[in-house]
Amino acid sequence: MKFLPCLFVALAFGPIAALPAAAQQGAGAGAVAPMASLTVSAEGHVDAAPDMAVVSVGVTTTGETAAGALAENSDRVAALLATLKRQGIEARDIQTSGLNLNPVFDKDGQKAGRQEITGYRVSNVVTVRVRALDRLGPVLDQMVENGANQLNGLSFGLSEPGPLQDQARERAVAEALRRARLLADAAGVELGRIVTIQEGGSSPGSQPMFAREAAMAVPVAGGEVSVQASVTIVFELAGQ
Repeated sequence: MKFLPCLFVALAFGPIAALPAAAQQGAGAGAVAPMASLTVSAEGHVDAAPDMAVVSVGVTTTGETAAGALAENSDRVAALLATLKRQGIEARDIQTSGLNLNPVFDKDGQKAGRQEITGYRVSNVVTVRVRALDRLGPVLDQMVENGANQLNGLSFGLSEPGPLQDQARERAVAEALRRARLLADAAGVELGRIVTIQEGGSSPGSQPMFAREAAMAVPVAGGEVSVQASVTIVFELAGQ
């Protein structure tokens, strides 16, 4: 009867001490070797002639009072919008933005440390989408003649880039497959199934052109725009 407590302790700890070994055997049996893979990135490009242009012009006016500068600016912008309408530009293709009113300080006073306001400057930005490129030159001329005194930027693009973007995606995938086969052959391995396909950034096709000053009767050449797409594909390597 005196030995029973010692026997009970041995029986209780016996199975517990055996658990870590059994757990280790189970983990080893269920472990999966990492998959051998090949990751390839590629781009696809499609070039096309643009069919529209986006023009950004500024209307800047100054006056002795804020109200006077605003009134003159409003008149010029109204004249500009009326000109665009006469040129056949639809309302959906015209946007005004960036209206700013700032004081004009006396330069001599600023040098002397005095902040004396001598007038006010108002600026407004008008962005126009021109869908008929053969009308772009005349539209620019009329904009400068009727209110715009700054040419902020000119860019060319595509009104319907979707089909060309799909072509660029197809070319990107084809290039990725070509590279993957080339790399696999060079390494003496066999391509397996595709694990993942991830699309990168795509470009709808635009080519910005900037000018510092507006000029009259400027010849405009659209050239070509490039639509781009990129993909990253992960391949499993068979038999590895």
